Amino acid sequence: MSDCIFCKIVAGDIPAKKIYEDEHVLAFHDINPVAPVHTLVIPKLHIPSMAELQPEHEAVMGKVMIAASRIARELHCTDGFRTIVNTGRVGRQEVYHLHVHVVGGPDVLPAMLKR
Repeated sequence: MSDCIFCKIVAGDIPAKKIYEDEHVLAFHDINPVAPVHTLVIPKLHIPSMAELQPEHEAVMGKVMIAASRIARELHCTDGFRTIVNTGRVGRQEVYHLHVHVVGGPDVLPAMLKR
């Protein structure tokens, strides 16, 4: 997608502070972190959102999740971390290229939802 900021990062047209990259996955630090650890893990393949996933995306999404776990370990989130996939307008997705937020740090995560 020519207008997708994450596709431009994948292509090298926009710089990012990369922390992991392989043939299918790219991970980089979020430019507006909400916690000491806040990275984005994306498939290099443009998939607009989780709602658009198809059976043929199974392998690449497995690679995204494995990369998210690896990155959390490497960034010392030993007591836990949160993975977040915002989907669509109501889900507060801001960039329409599927991405997984990996958020963590020492005792910084609030309750997920207010009860």
